[in-house]
Formats: sequence, structure tokens, C-alpha cells
Amino acid sequence: MKPKKSYGQNFLINEAVSMRIVGEFMTRIQGSNVLEVGPGKGALTKYLLEVENIHFKAVEADWDMVHHLQQTFDMGPEQLIQKDFLKLPLETVFENKEYNIIGNFPYNISSQILFRIDKYRDCVPVIVGMFQKEVAERIASRPGSKVYGVISVLLQAHYIPKVLFKVSPGSFFPAPKVTSAILLLERKKDYQLPCDEKLFRLIVKSSFNQRRKMLRNTLKPYVIDPNLFDLKIMTERPEQLSLEDFIQLTNTINNQ
Repeated sequence: MKPKKSYGQNFLINEAVSMRIVGEFMTRIQGSNVLEVGPGKGALTKYLLEVENIHFKAVEADWDMVHHLQQTFDMGPEQLIQKDFLKLPLETVFENKEYNIIGNFPYNISSQILFRIDKYRDCVPVIVGMFQKEVAERIASRPGSKVYGVISVLLQAHYIPKVLFKVSPGSFFPAPKVTSAILLLERKKDYQLPCDEKLFRLIVKSSFNQRRKMLRNTLKPYVIDPNLFDLKIMTERPEQLSLEDFIQLTNTINNQ
């Protein structure tokens, strides 16, 4: 019995865009290990396989796509992993060694993919991926932006994001109804947060859960010392806080 098919995907058919994505990626990778996520029909794979001196692997959940890649590029099971990326134990891909990730990520699970990579950030210094333009811009947004939110803060805690370029719907088949963008995420040199990471994530998520309310209202469950309500930062709304503000707030709450 064939494994269940994976998530829907729009296939990149513009060769110039494929070459540009791989080119941008290769100028930034750290080390020689490379993992492609969701290669599909091999729009990026064909160019990655041409690169010398890299250790390349790909992970694909869709059995039909796996068969196509095996036949087209003669990829064996060591190089082509047939598995759902969201269930793949990422530390085992290159035996606990660092590797760089590239992919045309299925839009409906792109945020889940990034949060999973972030969980394994010790392994992944560089990510270059295709996203819906609005998602890429949200991840790279700064405080004060209307789209600045949970995913912006949590990913920017460990990575520096940059939107490299946009990709039109006509570059895909079938053509999506949205514009896409290539997003670069480079891990910070010092990516360990100077605060309790678990509490930091809870505070960020709780703050944006009701983003129109002041923090003094949304963070009540975390406040023991009532004097904290008098702090200026507690009168702010979450989209006004920088990463550094959230770190400071986490330490303040943790040190009550």
C-alpha cells in the first residue's frame, strides 16, 4: 500500500527563479551539508545536484513525487528520505551535524515547518525558503508594523530574516492566487536567549493573543508583584515591543 499523499503544493516551473534561489542559498550556506524540504518534481533539486562539494539530501512525503525523483535523478534512499518533514527527527538527518535547509515549502504548513526548524536551531544555521509573500513579510517585520506578531518575535529571537525577492504566480503550476517571496533566515551568532526560553515563549504568545489590549491586561496571570503593573512597558500593546523588550519583560516577571 502506498503511503498517504502529503500536503498540496504549487510546483515551481520558472527555471530562472529556480537558479536564482539556489544561487542565493549557496552564497550563504555554512558548511557543506544541505537538506531540501519538499523537492516535489525537482525544480531546485536539479540545480542542487549539480553543485560540487556539498553533501545533499532531500525529504519528501508524497510517494508519487519520491518515485518521480528516484526515476529522474537516480536518487537512492540514503539521499532521498521518504517521510513527513514535520515528523522527521531532524537531529538524525546528518548525524547531529549542522546542515542548511532550502525548500519550496507548502504554504499551508510553512509556519509549522519554520517552528519545527527553530526547535532544532542548533542544527540549522541557514534557511532559504519559498513562502506566501505576506507570511515572509510578517516573519521579517519590525515592531510597530500591523503584521508584526508571534511568529516575528519567536523566529527573530534566534534568526535574522530577510526577504530576498518576490516570485509571481506565473512561475508556478498550477498558478497560486497569491504572490510568493523567497525568505532568508540566518541564525544569529549568539542565538541563546538571556532569559527563560519557555517563559519567554509563553509571554510572547499570551501578549499577542489579545493584541489590542495593553500588556497589563493580557499578562495578569504571570504577575505576582502588583508593582509590575506600574511599569511603563505594561501600558504598551504587544506590537510596540521589540525582541529586547520581550526579553527584558520575561526577566522582570521571572525575577518577581
